[in-house]
Amino acid sequence: MPRPSYGERAKNQKNPLAQGFLELMERKQSNLSVAADVSSKAELLELANVLGPYICLFKTHIDIVEDFDQDLVDQLTALAKKHDFFIFEDRKFADIGNTVRLQYEKGVYHIADWAHITNAHPIPGPGIITGLASAGVPRGRGLLLLAEMSSAGSLATGTYTQSTIDMALAHPEFVIGFVASRRLTDQADFLYMSPGIGLDVKGDGHGQQYRTPAQAIEGGSDVVIVGRGIYGPGKDRVAEAKRYREASWAAYLTSLE
Repeated sequence: MPRPSYGERAKNQKNPLAQGFLELMERKQSNLSVAADVSSKAELLELANVLGPYICLFKTHIDIVEDFDQDLVDQLTALAKKHDFFIFEDRKFADIGNTVRLQYEKGVYHIADWAHITNAHPIPGPGIITGLASAGVPRGRGLLLLAEMSSAGSLATGTYTQSTIDMALAHPEFVIGFVASRRLTDQADFLYMSPGIGLDVKGDGHGQQYRTPAQAIEGGSDVVIVGRGIYGPGKDRVAEAKRYREASWAAYLTSLE
């Protein structure tokens, strides 16, 4: 059965951030996210500027940037506006509600002030969602839950995954979807983002398992997340971004037929 388009889904979304993100993907004709796992401010901003025209989402690990400062945030948010992409801080919160709230809005990074989307492990229970939501909802942010992971031997399976779905359904004001390898429920129109995407390799020797963009989209994903496949050593970053964008968008168009 054909899927509805991103634009059609946006019209029926009750969560404003999810609606805006679906509209962005439709407008930009991109369902590609780049995972910018680099450790310097200059590298991060260069990737955002060079790859920004081809992506819908720029995924960061801000705590690995050795020379982080407020200017980095200011420049990154300006690039997000210039190139029309959202920022996803891949923080993977995993503590009790009050602690994650402080980690989200305080400290050095003030993540809630600039990241449109962040994510969390549901292992502490629903308190992690309400804690993050207390800082995120007033700012119009969205949360992804880690229902599954792409690494070999992951424990995020079975009843763990089902409990994650139940928590998401209980918090539609903040939870916009999942990091997962497949569509998990038809009870609500969540967004699904899939890491571990590669066109040329099957693994990295550290437990990462890769699928093609077509396999991810066929499995129900909305956004494919690619890192080293785009900007790894010897890569032409723009050419690779275009290649992944075209492959991912073509898979999406096929899913509509």
